[in-house]
Amino acid sequence: MNHLLRTFLLTAEAELTTGEPTTLYNPLLDENGQFVDASEAVNNISSLWEEWDVLNKLVSALPSIIIAVVLVILGFVFSKLASKIIVKALSANHVDPSVYNFIKRFVSAGIKFIFILFAVSMFYDVNSIFVALGGAGLAAGIGLQDSVAQFASGIQILINHPFKTGDFVELNGVSGSVADIRFMNTVIKTADNKKIIIPNSHITTNHIINYSAEDTRRVDLTFSIGYADDIQLAKNVILDVVKSNSKILSDPEPVVYVNSHEAHSLSLVARIWCSGADYWDVYFAMQEDVKIAFDKNGITIPYNQMDVHIVNK
Repeated sequence: MNHLLRTFLLTAEAELTTGEPTTLYNPLLDENGQFVDASEAVNNISSLWEEWDVLNKLVSALPSIIIAVVLVILGFVFSKLASKIIVKALSANHVDPSVYNFIKRFVSAGIKFIFILFAVSMFYDVNSIFVALGGAGLAAGIGLQDSVAQFASGIQILINHPFKTGDFVELNGVSGSVADIRFMNTVIKTADNKKIIIPNSHITTNHIINYSAEDTRRVDLTFSIGYADDIQLAKNVILDVVKSNSKILSDPEPVVYVNSHEAHSLSLVARIWCSGADYWDVYFAMQEDVKIAFDKNGITIPYNQMDVHIVNK
């Protein structure tokens, strides 16, 4: 403080001696080079000292500022590196790719938050920050209950793993292949190329049918023959068609039974097995091939008809 006042007084003396203003700010003189009164001089000196005090504090805090900046940069770099390592580890363990983005984003955000918190702790007490975040989180949770429920359902789907990307499923009355599993919803691509987005909370609170959960599927087919047709011949014809289709498995063994006696026909049910990916190919091929084989063997496929009997008295 004494050094600063001495500098100001020397500057004022130099101005009085030479009659020329100096470039250094002098709190004892006004803009015209005249001495100010005592109270104004004290205020000017106090203001100048406060400016120097702020500068001194800034200089003293410079190492902490540099460390904080380095911490933030390291946080972003390390989060990116950790995300790549986690994805490689998940891939090596054959984890569903739909989980990658969720875990990668979660880990990346967590690491960045921790490093930023360390940087902030260089200047502020982080306990007050936690209190503020807790209050904000409580308020956000009350106002965004539906969104929180969607997010929680998304985590439940990723943890319980009822289906994965590419599976053919039936969710909330919608059938199709799973295109993407997101935080808030699941995207289904239907067989006719429609994209349907289903909220995750609707999925976890309803039945889930996963047609791709097992490697093989059973195809149940029903064929009708006339009462006058040979039942054993019809069964043999169906089994011959089954054997000619290379996509149908021999184990479990295909079977054909008489299912029911209808008003105008006998109903035969064929139960055959195939790979899950070949289900629809087998289904449509059997519908066509059995009809052609029935025609060749004289087996009729009846349709609804009415017999009228005329009684002559």
